[in-house]
Amino acid sequence: MKSTSLFVVGALAGLMLATPTFAADHQVQMVNKDAEGRSMQFEPAFLKIAPGDTVTFVPTNKGHNAESILTLMPEGAEPWKGKINQEITVTFDTEGFYAYKCLPHVGLGMVGLIQVGDAPAALDPAEVEKLPTRPEDRLLDLIALAEDSKGEAAATQ
Repeated sequence: MKSTSLFVVGALAGLMLATPTFAADHQVQMVNKDAEGRSMQFEPAFLKIAPGDTVTFVPTNKGHNAESILTLMPEGAEPWKGKINQEITVTFDTEGFYAYKCLPHVGLGMVGLIQVGDAPAALDPAEVEKLPTRPEDRLLDLIALAEDSKGEAAATQ
């Protein structure tokens, strides 16, 4: 009887410890014009999220997609590529910074940045410099925003 009680107590303790934490789902809009009047943008363009959170990219305006920039994401992280005019939900498990783009509008500066966890900005500057001028400038602005805010909150720039 005593061993049965110990088993039940142990099983209940195990269930309590195994209770999953609830990950958040964030939304990023793909828009022709953002709240600041900039054309072809993600809104928000910078997010800080926790490991295990998801981001749903929503094509608010037609003609957009969201996809990772393979050379500007943490080593070992899973890349993603959404289809034009379709939502895509991505789960971010690996800490670090992820740069992403809208393939049809990357040349117009349609890029975004997601910080997962508290990792410092560690994107390779040489890889950022390989982007065309407008997306490079926009991504550098977003990196500066992440560093200035110390990644404490999601920003909408």
